Amino acid sequence: MSIIKSFVPSAATMGCGFIVGILIGYALKKVIKIATVIIGLFLAGLAYLQYHQMVNINWNKLQTVSEGAITTLSNAIIMQIPGISLSSNGDSSHAAASSLAMTSFGIPLTGSMSAGFTLGFIKG
Repeated sequence: MSIIKSFVPSAATMGCGFIVGILIGYALKKVIKIATVIIGLFLAGLAYLQYHQMVNINWNKLQTVSEGAITTLSNAIIMQIPGISLSSNGDSSHAAASSLAMTSFGIPLTGSMSAGFTLGFIKG
């Protein structure tokens, strides 16, 4: 009976992690699809307006601006991920404490969540 009592919390953690992972993966793929369609329609509209000579677009400058925006966005995302520290201000004890708090959930949660995320992202 004690084996069942010790298995139930792990099973609940894995099940909930899997379901949450599916939901996150599915939602993320839908958001990416919608953003891609909006950006594509915007660029197609610009190309159409340039074709009819209503506007003159400097495509090289548009490329430079978009590369800068993507770099800024990726840097902002990297700064939000816990455990990744690009600064050397000596605050490693805080990062170690937060990392230790995350390991209390352990492999069952992270493994099942990543499996669910993959499945949700593929099916989304």
